[in-house]
Amino acid sequence: MNQPVPPSDLSFERLHGAAIAARVPALAELRSQVFRDWPYLYEGSTAYEIEYLQMYLSSPRSLAVLVHDGERIVGATTMLPLVDAPADLQQPFLTAGFDRERVAYFGESVLLREYRGRGLGVAFFSERERHARALGLPLCAFCAVDRAVDDPRKPVDYVGNDLFWTHRGYQRQPQMQSSLSWPDIGEAVSSAKLMTFWLREMPAA
Repeated sequence: MNQPVPPSDLSFERLHGAAIAARVPALAELRSQVFRDWPYLYEGSTAYEIEYLQMYLSSPRSLAVLVHDGERIVGATTMLPLVDAPADLQQPFLTAGFDRERVAYFGESVLLREYRGRGLGVAFFSERERHARALGLPLCAFCAVDRAVDDPRKPVDYVGNDLFWTHRGYQRQPQMQSSLSWPDIGEAVSSAKLMTFWLREMPAA
């Protein structure tokens, strides 16, 4: 399967496992910046993000795809086998009776606002799905934060990704949920956020 080609003025960097370490500070800073937007509203810290990203360094089969505009990293996406992910992310699959050995867990994709709408979201999924196939992991999964539909902090022009994910072949699994904790913007204390999983069973090659 051919690898996705980035827009002509950008380039992709693909890293695995411990090789991601050199990019962790820049990746952590990018994540902290992008996640301040709705729906995450993340009042996070680069130090926390560096700690969170260690799970990708610890997994030799992980993948990080970074988008470069010259020397600047403007976007990134990550994945790893579910069995290498933290136990709280594995638990919903255990409860639902899935074989965790078949599952690729897709971490978050982050992209600076000025680079959106250029097909990079599609490329991020293609990159992760290609790597999942190479690892023999046919079930691809990610989770997305649930916010109240009437939350007053939601931008009036916000368009969610549900339709894009559905067109990509992913199905929301309302019975499969987990939670992650972080402080919302302006808060000093973390609070639990409900996360719902989306799954796609990859067709046989």
